[in-house]
Parts: sequence; structure tokens; C-alpha cells
Amino acid sequence: MGHIEPTHKTALWNPFANMATLAGKAITIVRGEGSTVYDTDGRAYLDALASLWYCNVGYGRTELADAAAAQMREIAGFQTFEYYTNPPAEALCRRIADLAPMPGAKVFLTPGGGSDAVDTAGKLARAYWRAVGEPTRQVIVSRTHAYHGMNAYGTSLGGIPLLTEPFAPLVGQVEQVPWDDPSALEKTIELLGDSRVAAFFCEPVIGAGGVYPPPEGYLSAVREICRRHDVLFVADEVITGYGRVGEWFASGRFDLDPDLITTAKGLSSGYLPIGAVIAGPKVVEPFWRAGSTEVFRHGYTYSGHPAAAAVALANLDLIEREQLIGRVAELEPVLARVLAPLAGHDLVAAVRSGTGLLAAVEIDEDARTADPMIGQRLVAAVRDRGVITRLLRGVALQVSPPFVITEAELAQITEAFAGAFDEVAR
Repeated sequence: MGHIEPTHKTALWNPFANMATLAGKAITIVRGEGSTVYDTDGRAYLDALASLWYCNVGYGRTELADAAAAQMREIAGFQTFEYYTNPPAEALCRRIADLAPMPGAKVFLTPGGGSDAVDTAGKLARAYWRAVGEPTRQVIVSRTHAYHGMNAYGTSLGGIPLLTEPFAPLVGQVEQVPWDDPSALEKTIELLGDSRVAAFFCEPVIGAGGVYPPPEGYLSAVREICRRHDVLFVADEVITGYGRVGEWFASGRFDLDPDLITTAKGLSSGYLPIGAVIAGPKVVEPFWRAGSTEVFRHGYTYSGHPAAAAVALANLDLIEREQLIGRVAELEPVLARVLAPLAGHDLVAAVRSGTGLLAAVEIDEDARTADPMIGQRLVAAVRDRGVITRLLRGVALQVSPPFVITEAELAQITEAFAGAFDEVAR
């Protein structure tokens, strides 16, 4: 066994981190305001990520803390299994259902990030087909470059080999198709047979895989294929939901009419963990119709957590009151415009933007081949210039700022990226 040096004083095991090299290099964030966070030394960092795509309303929103405190004084938590409910959970589900881009929606609350929502949707898709008398429909199809969280279903559906290969296989009867090819989806369904395919999971905009907006006509094509073969269409909107693309849901922007939507992140802007699976009328019917004996035997200890639900409600109120979704729509072309000059840099292969406040700056493939650590060096160089970004799939730098970002701050992100690319190119 290797020796653990006594200098490793921390007990915190960071996700996605090489703990052997992290000692003494951790950056401890202690507070935030607007789009800026501060470390223990008082240094300011403009957060180009909204943390992990989620702090949509920005940092320092005391009204969300007040909503949590007020609810905790009444009852902080109580289970929602079987007969039990609570006013914030009821109100939040009604609110989400009213915002959802499908009529008659019902909402299943999950306690953590999008991973819980994806696992819930995967199980619900299979449970639905069993409930309607087609138990052989078990296969779920996803796409290359896809990221659907890190629980068992999400890992199995993922299309980023670095994140899936160490654990595979977890959930069986999962198939994958190229991210941009509708005909591949149809061919896969036809080869497997309609009687075997339960659902197709689709991020309207691929996020952690590198920020890939949908190719022209792609979403309408795959949605029609799913209708034709009676396959459930699951829109993974963990990133895009609650305003990130300039509408409440990308499913509304792209007219998807999904059967299920997975959500989390922006539901509470990360102020407390909570997620939701939104079910359309087709999936709802066998479980909710009068006289049904079907039970979706799934749930979590903290499903419908009152304090988390209260914070999510306050967050949605804030988004509406400050018209932040309209602000995202206004900033969409601004973000595209300020990032565009980066495409001319020798180390940049592409700049992807134009769908809300989502963008990625892809690193040239030859440069990545010549220097496998170039991405990490760019992230560090950007941070040295006071901006936080991260590397997506090893190929691109992420941009997904809070909705309250200013145009001057967007320019600051671009300046930091440009300076970092220049430094690394030298």
C-alpha cells in the first residue's frame, strides 16, 4: 500500500479530483455576490460557470436564505411517501406543472441534483410500459457526448467514455447513437424492434459533453421518430431548464412536447438541492386514472423536502419578478458576439454559442494531441486572470454564467480567455 503523507490534513474527498496532487492547491470559496465569488484570501473570481450551470440568479440572494429559514421554523423536513405531503411541495409542483410546456403535467420531486432526476425518469419509463402491458419495452437509447449525471442510470446512459468506462456496465439494455444523426436513432429502434425500446434520452443542448446546440432540424426529426415508433421522448433539461436558453424550458423553445422532462440545477439556483421529473399526460395516465392499482415504487428520503421546496418557490418568484429569462434572451447575442473573436486564435478550433447563456470554446485538436495537459493549463491561466471556467470532455472551456451577468463581465470573460490562450501559446 502507498504511504499517505501527513500533509494531507483535509478529510474532504473532492469529486473528479486527483487527490494525490490536490494537497495545498485547493481554492476555498467563502462567499459570493452577483456573478462573483471570493476565496479565503479575499481574491475575487468572476464565475463563468454559475458554479456547475446552476446559480442562475447569482450569489448573495438573502431572500432565498430567508425562505429556507422561515420554512425551517415551521417544519424543516418531513417525508412525502404514500399519504404525506406539505404546502411548499404541493405549491412547487403546481408551479412547475403550470410552467411546463405540456398540458396536464404532474411532477415527481427528487432530492438532489439531476442525477436523481435521470434515475427517476429511467425507472419511470420502464414502469410506464409495464403498467400499460408492454413489459418488453426496456431498452433506453442515449447519444454520444451525452451527460446524464452520475447515478447508475445516468452513468450507463452517458456518452463520455472517460466518465463511463471505469464503471460499466451498470444498467443493462442501454443503447447509444451518434449525437447528431436522426437516421441512426431510427435504425437502432428498427433493429431492436419497437416492442423493445422504452425511451430516448436527449439533452436539447448537449452540456457537459462540450455545449453542442442542436443541428438544424435535428430535434424535430428525432421527436417525430419517437412518435412514429411510440418511444417515450425524455428531454434532459437539468442544465437548460428554468431559463438557461431564454425560455422556461428548451422543450418550449424547440417545440418538443416531451413525455418526460428531467430538471434540477436552476430550479433552486443551487441554494438548496432539489430536482424534479415532469411527466406529460401519456406517462401520467396509467398511474393516475380513476381505479388504477399501479404504483410507481420509487422515491427518496428527502423527496418533497419542505425547506428545499420553499427555496425553489422563492427562486422561481425571483426569476419572474426580475424578468431574468428575458434578460437571458437579450444577452444571448451579446455572449455570442463577445466570444466570436476567440475563434481566430491559433489554439481555438471553434466557438459554440447562440442558445441562451451557454457557450464553449473548443481547443485545437493538434494542440491537445501535442500537449495533453493544455486544457488544464488554460483553466489555470484563466483563473489567474480572475475568471473561473472548467474543461468539458477534455476538449472545451465552459461558459454558462449567472443570468445577472453584465455585458462588461461577459467582456471580462473573453479577455481572460484570450489572455490565457496567448500565454499558453507562447
